[in-house]
Amino acid sequence: MARYTGPSTRIARKFGEAIFGDDKAFERRNYPPGQHGMAKKRGKKSEFAIQLMEKQKAKYSYGILEKQFRGLFKKASATKGVTGEVLLQLCEARLDNVVFRMGIAPSRRGARQLVSHRHITVNGDVVNIASYHLKPGDKVAVREKSKSLEAIERSLSNSSHVYEWITWNNDIKEGTFVSVPARLQIPENIKEQLIVELYNK
Repeated sequence: MARYTGPSTRIARKFGEAIFGDDKAFERRNYPPGQHGMAKKRGKKSEFAIQLMEKQKAKYSYGILEKQFRGLFKKASATKGVTGEVLLQLCEARLDNVVFRMGIAPSRRGARQLVSHRHITVNGDVVNIASYHLKPGDKVAVREKSKSLEAIERSLSNSSHVYEWITWNNDIKEGTFVSVPARLQIPENIKEQLIVELYNK
């Protein structure tokens, strides 16, 4: 299965929340997509369906394919700590996510594009792999040639989020991945324990 590139609002409506960020279209039509979207759904969802939905929400939120996501889960399972929390921490430490969190791009999809088009450096070297795993202390910056890009300037000017685990210096367009975020510092509305239960079946 290829990465989803269709309308983000349709996916947001599927999960009943704006998982890709501010979405005016979702606010106007915050009910499931399809002909019977506004009709009350019959029947109660099974435990498996609820767990699967949560996994899909996490994958869509971070823009990760099943094979990659399963690999992250295996890594989280083998790491000391609470598996579900470690899983989200691994997702947050991806380069595309940190570029998004720093405000360099307005979405993770946009952040992936900036990374793949070689606009981002890590510790002074160009890195074009969106899934690159950052370590505490790593410096993430906009490449010198790309600092005047209108898309980056616009995103940074509209960015207002502040995260305790990253820093950003807008004058030199460089930030630091200070530490791995604690679960309370991750704003995503994901019930990670349901994902753990699904994979452990």
